This record gives sequence, C-alpha cells and structure tokens, in this order.
Amino acid sequence: MAVQIHPTAIVEQGAQLGEDVVIGAYSIIGAQVSIGDRTHVGSHSIIEGITDIGVDNQIGHHVLLGGPPQDKKYAGEPTRLSIGDRNSIREFTSVHRGTVQDKGVTIVGNDNWIMGYVHLAHDCVIGNHTILASNAQLAGHIHVGDWAIMGGLTGSHQFVKVGAHAMVGGGSVLHKDVPPFVMISGNPATPFGVNSEGMRRRGFTQEQIMAVKRAYKAIYRQDLTIEQAIEAITASAQPDTASVLNLMTTFLTQATRGIVR
Repeated sequence: MAVQIHPTAIVEQGAQLGEDVVIGAYSIIGAQVSIGDRTHVGSHSIIEGITDIGVDNQIGHHVLLGGPPQDKKYAGEPTRLSIGDRNSIREFTSVHRGTVQDKGVTIVGNDNWIMGYVHLAHDCVIGNHTILASNAQLAGHIHVGDWAIMGGLTGSHQFVKVGAHAMVGGGSVLHKDVPPFVMISGNPATPFGVNSEGMRRRGFTQEQIMAVKRAYKAIYRQDLTIEQAIEAITASAQPDTASVLNLMTTFLTQATRGIVR
C-alpha cells in the first residue's frame, strides 16, 4: 500500500514519510518531520518541529507532537522529539520538544500505550512498554522506566524519576522519585507495596519477587537510611536475584529528589 494523505491534510515540503504511512484529514506535518513505515496519523493532528517517529505507530486524532517547550527559557533553539516504534498515542495527547538546558530532546521509546489527554513536557524520557493512562500529566525532565504504569489524572513534578515496573495509582501527585517495582498512590503519594502481580505477568521468578519484597521492607519498614538500605539489599543478593536488586540499588543511588516514603 502506498502512502495515503487525505486531500485536506497538509504535508510540508521536506517532510519524510515512509512506506504505507497514512495521514488523516486536516492533519499538518511539518517540514522537519520524519515518519516511519506503516505509521498512521489520525485527523486534525499536528506534528511539527524536528520530530522523528519510528515504524508501526498509531497516532490518534487531535494529537500534537513536537510542539515548542512550555519553558520561558526556550529561545527557539533547534531541539528535537524522538519517538520509537509500535507506540499507541491517543487523542488530544501533547508531547513537546526538548530544551538546551537538558539534552535537547524529548524521548519516547517503543511499545508504549499512551492514552487520551496525556501531556509529556519537554525533556521527558519514556522507556519501553509503559502505560500512561488518560490525563497523566508529566512536567519537564521526568524519566519513566520500562514497564512502569502511570495512572489516570496523575500529576508529576519536574525532574521526578519513576523506576522500571513501578505503578502509580490514579489521581496521585508525585513530588519525589518512585523506586522500581514499588506501587504508590495518593496526594502526596505514599508507598503501599510491591507490584508483584506485574512482575509475575512479565516472567519474574518467585525468588526474584520475594527478594524485591525483602528489599521493600529494608527501604520502608526497618527504619534504615537509604545508604543502610542499599547495603542491606546488596548483601542479600543471590545469583538469581542480583539483577532485580541491582536495578533497585542503582536507582536509589541515582535518585535526585529523594524517594517517595
């Protein structure tokens, strides 16, 4: 199937469209945009700026990708948005380009499920296989790890980090980092256990799940400092649990806003 561009759509000269791309009615594709094979863009969407989109993405109606950052320091620098493969980006979602105060690029990885009305601000980095439920609002410079879930109507402070396999309950307000595998909820957000069901669904062993639960207790229930918790978690590692525990200790070491506790 050849590229399909609705007669009412505008594709500016210089835009690069891969094979079998579909551009819906009244959508606008800017001159510096690159869209990979088999990606479908719904109606009334705008893709602008220096924006690279991979293959097999489904982009809904009324989506804005590559808009200028909502940052008063932005002075028109040629920053970018990079989106990977096989993402679903639903209606009225907005994703902005990066700023030179960070790495100059907003990044969305592969196989993400981004629901309606989500906002990803400048310099966010979204991993792979995440779920961002409707109306999740991410401020600038936020990092979300692989397989993490952000519930609907969540609000996240800039520079927050959400670890891999973490789960943020709907309506939560994040001011601090969320360690991998941890479930949090509320305003302000507080922890309430380990995402063990998610771990089981993704093939983690029972030994790995139990090791993460023990690590959770070291962080949250043994009145330890973060440094002491890291030491206890590291000391408990076994050959078959070292990888998941290293994910947690590395995150704790690199947390910049403190963790939800």
